[in-house]
Amino acid sequence: MVRTEASPYRGLILDFFGVLTFNMVEVISSFEDREGLTRGTFLRAWADPRGQDLFRQLELARISQTDWNVGFAALMGVAPNDLMARYLHDAFPAYSVIEVARQARSVGIRTAVLSNSLGREPYDPYAGFDLHGTFEAVVLSADHGVRKPDPALFRIALDRLGVRPEECLFVDDSEENLAAALKLGFTPVLGLDEDVIARRLRELLRLPSL
Repeated sequence: MVRTEASPYRGLILDFFGVLTFNMVEVISSFEDREGLTRGTFLRAWADPRGQDLFRQLELARISQTDWNVGFAALMGVAPNDLMARYLHDAFPAYSVIEVARQARSVGIRTAVLSNSLGREPYDPYAGFDLHGTFEAVVLSADHGVRKPDPALFRIALDRLGVRPEECLFVDDSEENLAAALKLGFTPVLGLDEDVIARRLRELLRLPSL
């Protein structure tokens, strides 16, 4: 594939949940409907300081996914068994965004996934995505003991790609993470709708439509 114009960017770093998957608001709503929960139950538990701490500890690999299942289930009043798998049941691949990442890599743009990990056992949310085959680097918080928005995790991704932040796009669905990336010198891209993301990335990277 050949671009009509050279892109000003040499790197593309993407969040996983909500960017390379379906929108997480929709994923959460579907989970609540299947569980017979009132809409907003999950986000209330997430906003609870105990819920925040459970996510933080899981993302840093200080607790297991099973520990998270038990703790977060108690906050929502549901059964803990396989809670992560039940929660992420509809986090299907955002194929249009993944295809842009493949396009970008095919023309020499360095690509990476940068994600706050939710564990890989007993449920692996990354299975079936072929992240290591699609991206040149996969940086997960649990592997490094540091989580977004800590600048240290961004720098690990940059080092893996061999690019400077000023040369790199960063896509995330979290305003907090985008603000941290902007402070480091990245060009931030808000990722909420996969078709909008794909279109915006093609514009910025000067990639042709398929």
